[in-house]
Amino acid sequence: MSLENEPTPGDLFGYAVPGDPPPGHSSHGRLEHLLRKGVFTITAELNPPDSANPRDVFSRAAVLAEACDAINATDNSGANVHMSSVGVCALLTHADLAPVMQVSCRDRNRLSVQGDVLGAAAMGVCNILCLTGDGVGIGDQPEAKPVFDLDSISLLETIRAMRDDRRFLSGRTITAPPRVFLGAAANPFSPPRDFRPLRMAKKIAAGAQFFQTNYCFDIPAFEEFMTRVRDLGLHEKSFILAGAGPLPSAKSARWMNSRLPGIHIPDAAIKRMEGATDPKKEGRAICVELIQQLKEIEGVHGVHIMAYRQEEMVADIVQSSGVLTDRKAEDIGLAGLRHAQAVRRNKLLQELAGDEGK
Repeated sequence: MSLENEPTPGDLFGYAVPGDPPPGHSSHGRLEHLLRKGVFTITAELNPPDSANPRDVFSRAAVLAEACDAINATDNSGANVHMSSVGVCALLTHADLAPVMQVSCRDRNRLSVQGDVLGAAAMGVCNILCLTGDGVGIGDQPEAKPVFDLDSISLLETIRAMRDDRRFLSGRTITAPPRVFLGAAANPFSPPRDFRPLRMAKKIAAGAQFFQTNYCFDIPAFEEFMTRVRDLGLHEKSFILAGAGPLPSAKSARWMNSRLPGIHIPDAAIKRMEGATDPKKEGRAICVELIQQLKEIEGVHGVHIMAYRQEEMVADIVQSSGVLTDRKAEDIGLAGLRHAQAVRRNKLLQELAGDEGK
Protein backbone atom coordinates (compact mmCIF):
# COMPACT_ATOMS: atom_id res chain seq x y z
CA MET A 1 0.00 0.00 0.00
CA SER A 2 1.48 3.34 -1.06
CA LEU A 3 1.68 6.10 1.53
CA GLU A 4 2.32 8.81 -1.01
CA ASN A 5 -1.42 9.53 -1.10
CA GLU A 6 -4.53 7.96 0.31
CA PRO A 7 -4.67 4.68 -1.73
CA THR A 8 -6.77 5.06 -4.87
CA PRO A 9 -7.67 1.80 -6.65
CA GLY A 10 -9.50 3.74 -9.33
CA ASP A 11 -10.45 7.25 -10.35
CA LEU A 12 -13.67 8.80 -11.59
CA PHE A 13 -13.40 12.33 -13.00
CA GLY A 14 -10.40 12.89 -10.76
CA TYR A 15 -12.01 11.46 -7.62
CA ALA A 16 -10.74 8.34 -5.88
CA VAL A 17 -12.92 5.24 -6.12
CA PRO A 18 -11.74 3.17 -3.16
CA GLY A 19 -11.94 -0.59 -2.95
CA ASP A 20 -11.86 -2.63 0.23
CA PRO A 21 -9.37 -1.51 2.90
CA PRO A 22 -6.32 -3.68 3.64
CA PRO A 23 -6.96 -6.70 5.91
CA GLY A 24 -7.49 -5.66 9.51
CA HIS A 25 -8.16 -2.03 8.56
CA SER A 26 -11.38 -0.02 8.50
CA SER A 27 -10.07 2.64 6.15
CA HIS A 28 -7.47 3.39 3.51
CA GLY A 29 -5.98 6.21 5.57
CA ARG A 30 -2.39 6.86 6.62
CA LEU A 31 -3.37 7.52 10.24
CA GLU A 32 -4.84 4.05 10.78
CA HIS A 33 -2.02 2.44 8.80
CA LEU A 34 0.70 4.05 10.93
CA LEU A 35 -1.02 3.31 14.22
CA ARG A 36 -1.55 -0.34 13.32
CA LYS A 37 2.14 -0.52 12.38
CA GLY A 38 3.01 0.56 15.92
CA VAL A 39 4.41 3.91 14.82
CA PHE A 40 4.29 6.78 17.32
CA THR A 41 1.92 9.05 15.43
CA ILE A 42 1.48 12.83 15.29
CA THR A 43 -1.78 14.68 14.70
CA ALA A 44 -2.48 18.38 15.08
CA GLU A 45 -5.42 20.74 14.91
CA LEU A 46 -5.89 23.22 12.12
CA ASN A 47 -7.85 26.17 13.43
CA PRO A 48 -10.39 26.97 10.69
CA PRO A 49 -10.57 30.52 9.37
CA ASP A 50 -13.36 33.05 9.61
CA SER A 51 -13.17 33.28 5.86
CA ALA A 52 -14.33 31.70 2.61
CA ASN A 53 -10.86 32.00 1.09
CA PRO A 54 -9.21 28.56 0.64
CA ARG A 55 -5.79 30.22 0.90
CA ASP A 56 -6.47 30.73 4.61
CA VAL A 57 -6.78 26.97 5.05
CA PHE A 58 -3.83 26.06 2.83
CA SER A 59 -1.49 28.53 4.55
CA ARG A 60 -2.18 26.88 7.91
CA ALA A 61 -2.10 23.35 6.50
CA ALA A 62 1.25 24.00 4.81
CA VAL A 63 3.05 24.53 8.11
CA LEU A 64 1.51 21.38 9.61
CA ALA A 65 2.00 19.03 6.67
CA GLU A 66 5.70 18.35 7.15
CA ALA A 67 5.45 17.26 10.79
CA CYS A 68 2.01 15.67 11.13
CA ASP A 69 0.52 12.39 9.97
CA ALA A 70 -3.03 13.76 10.01
CA ILE A 71 -4.65 17.16 10.51
CA ASN A 72 -7.82 17.73 12.51
CA ALA A 73 -10.49 19.99 11.04
CA THR A 74 -12.39 21.32 14.05
CA ASP A 75 -16.17 21.69 14.03
CA ASN A 76 -17.16 25.10 15.42
CA SER A 77 -15.18 24.41 18.59
CA GLY A 78 -16.15 26.44 21.61
CA ALA A 79 -19.56 26.94 19.95
CA ASN A 80 -18.06 29.69 17.75
CA VAL A 81 -18.72 29.56 14.03
CA HIS A 82 -15.83 29.14 11.59
CA MET A 83 -15.40 27.43 8.21
CA SER A 84 -17.09 24.02 8.46
CA SER A 85 -15.09 20.90 9.19
CA VAL A 86 -16.38 19.20 6.02
CA GLY A 87 -15.32 22.23 3.98
CA VAL A 88 -11.82 22.24 5.47
CA CYS A 89 -11.56 18.49 4.88
CA ALA A 90 -12.53 18.95 1.23
CA LEU A 91 -9.64 21.38 0.81
CA LEU A 92 -7.19 19.15 2.69
CA THR A 93 -8.02 16.07 0.61
CA HIS A 94 -7.63 18.19 -2.51
CA ALA A 95 -4.08 18.91 -1.32
CA ASP A 96 -3.41 15.19 -0.70
CA LEU A 97 -3.32 15.71 3.07
CA ALA A 98 -4.93 13.35 5.58
CA PRO A 99 -7.72 15.08 7.52
CA VAL A 100 -9.49 14.03 10.70
CA MET A 101 -13.02 15.39 10.35
CA GLN A 102 -14.48 16.40 13.68
CA VAL A 103 -18.25 15.98 13.92
CA SER A 104 -20.13 17.69 16.73
CA CYS A 105 -23.66 16.65 17.69
CA ARG A 106 -24.51 20.18 18.79
CA ASP A 107 -25.33 21.54 15.32
CA ARG A 108 -26.73 18.59 13.35
CA ASN A 109 -29.52 16.08 13.58
CA ARG A 110 -29.05 12.46 12.58
CA LEU A 111 -30.10 13.08 8.97
CA SER A 112 -27.48 15.76 8.47
CA VAL A 113 -24.78 13.72 10.20
CA GLN A 114 -25.32 10.65 8.04
CA GLY A 115 -25.33 12.71 4.85
CA ASP A 116 -22.13 14.54 5.85
CA VAL A 117 -20.39 11.24 6.60
CA LEU A 118 -21.18 9.87 3.15
CA GLY A 119 -20.13 13.10 1.47
CA ALA A 120 -16.88 13.30 3.42
CA ALA A 121 -16.01 9.67 2.66
CA ALA A 122 -16.70 10.28 -1.04
CA MET A 123 -14.16 13.14 -0.95
CA GLY A 124 -11.51 10.87 0.57
CA VAL A 125 -11.88 11.60 4.27
CA CYS A 126 -10.71 8.48 6.12
CA ASN A 127 -10.86 9.62 9.77
CA ILE A 128 -13.80 10.94 11.80
CA LEU A 129 -13.65 12.17 15.39
CA CYS A 130 -17.04 11.91 17.10
CA LEU A 131 -17.86 14.63 19.64
CA THR A 132 -20.91 15.61 21.62
CA GLY A 133 -19.89 19.27 21.32
CA ASP A 134 -19.72 22.30 23.59
CA GLY A 135 -22.98 23.92 24.66
CA VAL A 136 -24.04 27.00 22.69
CA GLY A 137 -24.04 29.08 25.87
CA ILE A 138 -20.24 29.33 25.92
CA GLY A 139 -20.02 30.64 22.35
CA ASP A 140 -20.51 34.09 20.86
CA GLN A 141 -24.03 33.31 19.59
CA PRO A 142 -25.73 31.89 22.70
CA GLU A 143 -29.17 32.42 21.15
CA ALA A 144 -28.46 29.61 18.67
CA LYS A 145 -30.68 26.54 19.03
CA PRO A 146 -28.71 23.42 20.04
CA VAL A 147 -29.61 20.12 18.39
CA PHE A 148 -27.98 17.22 20.27
CA ASP A 149 -30.15 14.68 18.46
CA LEU A 150 -27.25 12.28 19.09
CA ASP A 151 -24.39 12.26 21.58
CA SER A 152 -20.83 11.08 21.03
CA ILE A 153 -21.65 7.45 21.83
CA SER A 154 -24.77 7.21 19.65
CA LEU A 155 -22.84 9.06 16.92
CA LEU A 156 -20.13 6.40 17.04
CA GLU A 157 -22.77 3.67 16.88
CA THR A 158 -24.43 5.38 13.91
CA ILE A 159 -21.29 5.72 11.79
CA ARG A 160 -20.11 2.22 12.72
CA ALA A 161 -23.45 0.82 11.51
CA MET A 162 -23.11 2.79 8.28
CA ARG A 163 -19.61 1.38 7.75
CA ASP A 164 -19.92 -2.20 8.99
CA ASP A 165 -23.61 -2.99 8.47
CA ARG A 166 -24.08 -0.85 5.35
CA ARG A 167 -27.24 0.72 6.68
CA PHE A 168 -28.66 4.04 7.78
CA LEU A 169 -30.38 4.37 11.14
CA SER A 170 -33.66 3.88 9.27
CA GLY A 171 -32.46 0.44 8.18
CA ARG A 172 -32.17 1.49 4.53
CA THR A 173 -29.20 -0.06 2.70
CA ILE A 174 -26.04 1.87 1.85
CA THR A 175 -24.64 0.59 -1.43
CA ALA A 176 -21.08 1.85 -0.85
CA PRO A 177 -20.30 2.31 2.85
CA PRO A 178 -17.98 4.98 4.26
CA ARG A 179 -14.57 3.40 4.90
CA VAL A 180 -13.61 5.45 7.93
CA PHE A 181 -11.44 5.10 11.03
CA LEU A 182 -13.51 6.18 14.03
CA GLY A 183 -12.19 8.30 16.88
CA ALA A 184 -13.45 9.93 20.05
CA ALA A 185 -12.27 12.42 22.62
CA ALA A 186 -11.05 11.59 26.12
CA ASN A 187 -10.55 14.01 28.99
CA PRO A 188 -8.40 12.35 31.67
CA PHE A 189 -8.70 15.28 34.08
CA SER A 190 -12.43 15.98 34.05
CA PRO A 191 -14.14 15.03 37.31
CA PRO A 192 -14.96 12.46 38.40
CA ARG A 193 -11.56 11.23 37.22
CA ASP A 194 -12.24 7.61 38.15
CA PHE A 195 -15.08 7.59 35.61
CA ARG A 196 -12.96 8.73 32.64
CA PRO A 197 -11.54 5.28 31.73
CA LEU A 198 -15.02 3.78 32.07
CA ARG A 199 -16.33 6.41 29.66
CA MET A 200 -13.58 5.43 27.24
CA ALA A 201 -14.66 1.79 27.51
CA LYS A 202 -18.22 2.77 26.57
CA LYS A 203 -16.96 4.66 23.54
CA ILE A 204 -14.85 1.68 22.47
CA ALA A 205 -17.91 -0.55 22.74
CA ALA A 206 -19.77 1.95 20.55
CA GLY A 207 -17.08 1.88 17.87
CA ALA A 208 -14.20 4.16 18.86
CA GLN A 209 -10.88 2.93 17.46
CA PHE A 210 -8.67 5.85 18.49
CA PHE A 211 -8.76 8.62 21.08
CA GLN A 212 -7.39 12.13 21.15
CA THR A 213 -7.17 13.48 24.69
CA ASN A 214 -7.39 16.98 26.04
CA TYR A 215 -4.19 18.79 27.06
CA CYS A 216 -1.96 16.69 29.33
CA PHE A 217 0.14 19.19 31.30
CA ASP A 218 -0.07 17.17 34.52
CA ILE A 219 2.06 14.12 33.75
CA PRO A 220 1.71 12.36 37.15
CA ALA A 221 -2.08 12.64 36.97
CA PHE A 222 -2.06 11.40 33.38
CA GLU A 223 0.11 8.44 34.38
CA GLU A 224 -2.48 7.52 37.01
CA PHE A 225 -5.17 7.70 34.34
CA MET A 226 -3.13 5.50 32.01
CA THR A 227 -2.59 2.95 34.78
CA ARG A 228 -6.34 2.52 35.02
CA VAL A 229 -6.63 2.44 31.21
CA ARG A 230 -4.08 -0.39 31.09
CA ASP A 231 -5.80 -2.23 33.95
CA LEU A 232 -8.97 -2.27 31.82
CA GLY A 233 -7.03 -3.29 28.70
CA LEU A 234 -8.28 -0.24 26.80
CA HIS A 235 -4.84 0.50 25.33
CA GLU A 236 -5.06 -2.86 23.53
CA LYS A 237 -8.53 -2.13 22.14
CA SER A 238 -7.87 1.39 20.87
CA PHE A 239 -5.08 3.82 20.02
CA ILE A 240 -4.49 6.73 22.40
CA LEU A 241 -3.04 10.04 21.26
CA ALA A 242 -2.23 12.26 24.25
CA GLY A 243 -2.96 15.96 23.94
CA ALA A 244 -0.20 18.56 24.11
CA GLY A 245 0.31 22.16 23.08
CA PRO A 246 2.45 25.26 23.61
CA LEU A 247 1.39 27.80 26.21
CA PRO A 248 1.66 31.37 24.88
CA SER A 249 1.84 33.05 28.31
CA ALA A 250 1.32 32.61 32.04
CA LYS A 251 -1.86 34.65 31.73
CA SER A 252 -3.22 32.19 29.17
CA ALA A 253 -2.27 29.26 31.42
CA ARG A 254 -4.16 30.75 34.36
CA TRP A 255 -7.16 31.47 32.13
CA MET A 256 -7.19 27.87 30.88
CA ASN A 257 -7.04 26.56 34.45
CA SER A 258 -9.99 28.68 35.55
CA ARG A 259 -12.18 28.62 32.44
CA LEU A 260 -11.69 25.31 30.65
CA PRO A 261 -13.21 22.28 32.39
CA GLY A 262 -10.85 19.34 32.70
CA ILE A 263 -7.68 21.37 32.11
CA HIS A 264 -5.05 21.35 34.86
CA ILE A 265 -1.77 23.18 34.36
CA PRO A 266 0.54 22.64 37.37
CA ASP A 267 1.80 25.66 39.29
CA ALA A 268 5.39 24.74 38.38
CA ALA A 269 4.64 25.22 34.67
CA ILE A 270 2.95 28.55 35.30
CA LYS A 271 5.89 29.76 37.39
CA ARG A 272 8.25 28.82 34.56
CA MET A 273 6.18 30.91 32.19
CA GLU A 274 6.07 33.84 34.61
CA GLY A 275 9.85 33.81 35.06
CA ALA A 276 10.67 33.48 31.37
CA THR A 277 12.14 36.39 29.43
CA ASP A 278 10.53 34.91 26.31
CA PRO A 279 7.24 33.26 27.38
CA LYS A 280 6.45 31.81 23.95
CA LYS A 281 9.86 30.17 23.75
CA GLU A 282 9.39 28.77 27.25
CA GLY A 283 5.93 27.48 26.33
CA ARG A 284 7.44 25.73 23.35
CA ALA A 285 10.14 24.17 25.56
CA ILE A 286 7.54 22.92 28.03
CA CYS A 287 5.55 21.37 25.18
CA VAL A 288 8.65 19.58 23.84
CA GLU A 289 9.38 18.15 27.30
CA LEU A 290 5.77 17.01 27.71
CA ILE A 291 5.79 15.19 24.37
CA GLN A 292 9.01 13.42 25.30
CA GLN A 293 7.48 12.30 28.61
CA LEU A 294 4.20 11.25 27.04
CA LYS A 295 6.01 9.05 24.53
CA GLU A 296 7.50 7.01 27.38
CA ILE A 297 4.14 6.16 28.96
CA GLU A 298 2.96 2.64 28.19
CA GLY A 299 -0.21 2.64 26.13
CA VAL A 300 0.31 6.05 24.53
CA HIS A 301 0.43 5.59 20.76
CA GLY A 302 1.02 9.18 19.71
CA VAL A 303 0.39 12.82 20.48
CA HIS A 304 -2.29 15.25 19.37
CA ILE A 305 -0.94 18.80 19.24
CA MET A 306 -3.29 21.73 19.81
CA ALA A 307 -1.50 24.99 19.05
CA TYR A 308 -4.31 27.50 18.85
CA ARG A 309 -3.35 30.15 16.27
CA GLN A 310 0.27 28.93 16.59
CA GLU A 311 0.39 26.33 13.84
CA GLU A 312 3.74 27.66 12.69
CA MET A 313 5.32 26.26 15.88
CA VAL A 314 4.17 22.66 15.45
CA ALA A 315 6.83 21.37 13.05
CA ASP A 316 9.64 22.79 15.18
CA ILE A 317 8.11 21.31 18.35
CA VAL A 318 7.81 17.86 16.80
CA GLN A 319 11.32 17.91 15.39
CA SER A 320 12.82 19.19 18.66
CA SER A 321 11.04 16.49 20.68
CA GLY A 322 12.89 13.77 18.77
CA VAL A 323 9.80 11.54 18.60
CA LEU A 324 10.30 10.95 14.88
CA THR A 325 13.84 9.61 15.18
CA ASP A 326 12.73 6.04 15.91
CA ARG A 327 10.81 5.74 12.67
CA LYS A 328 12.24 3.32 10.13
CA ALA A 329 11.62 3.63 6.42
CA GLU A 330 11.75 -0.13 5.90
CA ASP A 331 8.87 -0.59 8.36
CA ILE A 332 6.33 1.79 6.87
CA GLY A 333 7.80 3.46 3.84
CA LEU A 334 8.31 6.52 6.01
CA ALA A 335 10.97 8.10 3.82
CA GLY A 336 8.48 8.28 0.98
CA LEU A 337 5.81 9.63 3.28
CA ARG A 338 8.03 12.35 4.71
CA HIS A 339 9.27 13.26 1.25
CA ALA A 340 5.72 13.40 -0.04
CA GLN A 341 4.67 15.63 2.84
CA ALA A 342 7.56 17.99 2.14
CA VAL A 343 6.66 18.06 -1.54
CA ARG A 344 3.01 18.80 -0.72
CA ARG A 345 4.03 21.56 1.69
CA ASN A 346 6.31 23.17 -0.89
CA LYS A 347 3.61 22.88 -3.54
CA LEU A 348 1.10 24.60 -1.27
CA LEU A 349 3.56 27.37 -0.46
CA GLN A 350 4.34 27.86 -4.15
CA GLU A 351 0.65 28.07 -4.97
CA LEU A 352 0.13 30.57 -2.16
CA ALA A 353 3.06 32.67 -3.37
CA GLY A 354 1.63 32.60 -6.87
CA ASP A 355 -1.74 33.77 -5.64
CA GLU A 356 -0.12 36.63 -3.74
CA GLY A 357 1.44 37.87 -6.96
CA LYS A 358 -1.85 37.98 -8.86
